[in-house]
Amino acid sequence: MAVLGKIRSRGALLVGIIGLGLFAFIAEEAVRSCDSTKNNERQQIAKILGEKISFQEFQALVDEYIDVIKMTQNKDNLNEEELNQVRDMVWNTYVQNALVAKEAKELGLTVTDDEMRDILNQGTNPMLMQTPFMNQQTGRFDANALKQFINEYKKAQTSNPQAAEQYRTIYNYWKFIEKTLRQQTLAQKYQNLLASCFLSNPVEAKQAFEEENNEADIQLAAFTYASVADKDIKITDSDLKAKYDEIKPRFKQYEETRDIKYVAVQVTASAADRTKLNAQVNDYAKQLAEAAEPAEVIRKANSTVAYLGLPVLKSAFPMDIAQQIDSISVGATTAVKENKQDNTLNVIKLISKQELPDSVEFQAIQVGGNDIEDAKNRADSIVKALNADATQWDALAKKYGQTGEKQWMTTQQYQYSTSISSENRTFLNALNTMSTGEMRNISTASGNIIVKVTDRRNFQTKYIAAVIKTKIAFSDDTQNQAYNKFSQYVSENQSLEGLEKAAKKYGYTVLEQNDVRSAQHVIANIPGTHEALKWAYEAKAGEVSPLYECGNNDSFLVLVVTKIHEKGYRSLDDPMVKELVKAEVMNDKKAEVILAKLNGVKDINAAKAKGAQIVPVKQITFAAPTFVSVVGSSEPALSGAVSGTKAGMFSSHAVKGNGGVYLFKVNSKKSRGQKYDQKQYEQRMTQRAMQAAGNFMQELYINANITDNRYMFF
Repeated sequence: MAVLGKIRSRGALLVGIIGLGLFAFIAEEAVRSCDSTKNNERQQIAKILGEKISFQEFQALVDEYIDVIKMTQNKDNLNEEELNQVRDMVWNTYVQNALVAKEAKELGLTVTDDEMRDILNQGTNPMLMQTPFMNQQTGRFDANALKQFINEYKKAQTSNPQAAEQYRTIYNYWKFIEKTLRQQTLAQKYQNLLASCFLSNPVEAKQAFEEENNEADIQLAAFTYASVADKDIKITDSDLKAKYDEIKPRFKQYEETRDIKYVAVQVTASAADRTKLNAQVNDYAKQLAEAAEPAEVIRKANSTVAYLGLPVLKSAFPMDIAQQIDSISVGATTAVKENKQDNTLNVIKLISKQELPDSVEFQAIQVGGNDIEDAKNRADSIVKALNADATQWDALAKKYGQTGEKQWMTTQQYQYSTSISSENRTFLNALNTMSTGEMRNISTASGNIIVKVTDRRNFQTKYIAAVIKTKIAFSDDTQNQAYNKFSQYVSENQSLEGLEKAAKKYGYTVLEQNDVRSAQHVIANIPGTHEALKWAYEAKAGEVSPLYECGNNDSFLVLVVTKIHEKGYRSLDDPMVKELVKAEVMNDKKAEVILAKLNGVKDINAAKAKGAQIVPVKQITFAAPTFVSVVGSSEPALSGAVSGTKAGMFSSHAVKGNGGVYLFKVNSKKSRGQKYDQKQYEQRMTQRAMQAAGNFMQELYINANITDNRYMFF
């Protein structure tokens, strides 16, 4: 009871403690919930039509497309610029497909399996032409070949996993094509339905014909806005506000952008660096001139141009090398030459120059054995049999598990390679130099290849050249000095005012970039600035960024966010908006001044007396804006006024245009003499309406209220 009494006596205190404990517990859970929500948001790369898209989901689509590119373009890796292009392409495709799918669902549009089968059976869709399932005789997609491949792939998954793995790349590529075909077909259905909503009629067609073919020649009296001095025009804040309200829709933006100021420094080689590099390259040039086999010299020189030891076309070399190569004698080595455009030192040794086929058709049989000697003996016996009877080729090839069929080799297939094995070099050199009908037995470390050339086409000049192309690189010491200097500049100046004030002292320039978009990947066209872009979209106006090391490990960057332009209408306080509005008001007020002095002007001579520039203008039609050379401006209003004025008449009212105020006399009107084709013009009007409605995707995009957070990830 005593204990109970004590508890009761301190009830208020205990309630408070328990309350605080409960609050702490609830607050902790709330913080956890907020952290969880933020973590989820950080994994969301976008939101489209209310649907959240995770980073993992988007990356899977990117990876899928990268695999397609690697397969179709025979690439092992993509550089950062190519990756950004892929991501943008995947994004645009994903968004468009999502928007069309929503519209199609509401309209009841679908692509059935029967429709897909029809597309495959027809085999004419351009995408199908990019698949391995082509019938070489018809030049069309072969649906049966596809079915056979899919059956083989499915069987191999259980019976031959190793073969299934080899098939998987092609199978995944086909699934990508199939998915894309279905999406494109649905989009085409939607567009066709939209197109059927636009019709023309005989009245519209006839009017369009007359607007294009009835033309007028005039004598124009032009009073340019430039003829009125800006200093004579008074513009008030109320004038600007009224004009801004009138043209406000022009200033609507559908995504957030940011203005920045930045200082970027690119490290370059010092005089000492250049002297040292020149000495090195001159030494390599001497070694190259004396070397019987240039490959090792090219490797030591860290040349950016690979040495293949194979005859290639001029197009295989960088442009500056290709421009010089015909002026070099075979066997000669050039002096070291600097190319300022790509910041390199260059040396060229021309080893050979020959007229060789660009395309070679050949047959080959690969022959293995228990060892090199056994493979050679087998190959010799095959060659002996073929020399006795060439018709045995297919049978002998089949005996060794090959088709021996004819195939083409083109220079394009190997000339951009970064390396070629010695065996492949021997094989390709043989193909380049063998005559039609010639057969050779080529020994390799893994066996022998019996090759026969059956055709040679498109003879062109080919070159074997060893090229040293070495970047004029800066030393570590030079980079450290540049970094220390820039680091001191940034650390001493943590405001925009400070950065601008100290820039001249340090030899830097403060630049600006307005309307930076989150989807542009880089700042100021400097590669490797994604982190700086990400920072810019998380910073507040006036904040100074950290020092970023960027570019190709050769640049430093600091930036300041100067203004944030949110979605919606840009305000009149925006300098760009204010300038545009001011220019409009200025022209309006100048037009008022000009119009005031034109009262009573009834002919061209009176207009000239008032200061007009008189010029003839011919072939004016209602269908196209009139170009006035004295102001350098197109004037749609003038075209309309001329079309409404009879021949021989002077304009009853002055026309206010983009570049000035105009009066005119219509000298003559005539038809161009074109024959009217009602059906043709009705079709043209329908096409014109479709073009006008061609921005439907942009309208769908705007209405979808899309959130794009890609900058947080890429």
